[in-house]
Amino acid sequence: MSDYLFPFLAVVLGVILASFTKNSKSWNTKLLLSFSGAFLLALTLFELLPEVYNHLDTKLTGLFIMGGILLQIVLELFSKGAEHGHVHIHKNSTAFPWLLFISLCIHSFLEGFAIHEHNDMVYGVLVHKIPIATIISMFLFKAKYSKFQIALFLLVFACMTPLGTLISHTWESMAQYGHVLNAIVIGIFFHISTTILFESSDGHKFNMSKFVAIILGVAVAYLI
Repeated sequence: MSDYLFPFLAVVLGVILASFTKNSKSWNTKLLLSFSGAFLLALTLFELLPEVYNHLDTKLTGLFIMGGILLQIVLELFSKGAEHGHVHIHKNSTAFPWLLFISLCIHSFLEGFAIHEHNDMVYGVLVHKIPIATIISMFLFKAKYSKFQIALFLLVFACMTPLGTLISHTWESMAQYGHVLNAIVIGIFFHISTTILFESSDGHKFNMSKFVAIILGVAVAYLI
């Protein structure tokens, strides 16, 4: 049940945090992004990557991982980097942000395939989605969208990862293609987490708080 509930609750928690946080560039948001990026990357290396390499040909695995990286690059052409904390919405716009919505939904849907009952990737997705949902919610609240549009955006976004997990657990063909999809998701996670880690500091200067957050993210991922 936690496989379905945690990703949904991550978005709910992000919305709640956004209600109390006025500045998306505040230090706590950046530190949370650093922690989540390190945590997601470490869990991917500790849990998901060995499993995929254990079931697929080595070269094919690398090819699918690169495919995931390229897929995420394409998605970010439309989302403008919302998956790792960059949201570009015009405050005066009233048109529903379809490109952002669709790209985020595809990303979230694919995330669901990486969540299995026998590993801890659900925690990686949980920690990753909280700051992202927070930042997205902040910008949606500031834009001139109707409450219905905002609620629809966040509700569907929250449901996409559990939907991906549900399909991965119930669709019979997933037994054959599950590891391929997981390799693609690894590429997506690699791109997102490394981008977060590289972009979460100002001017690429050494930041002790960020460094500690990264160490904590790796340590927690190793211990769970």
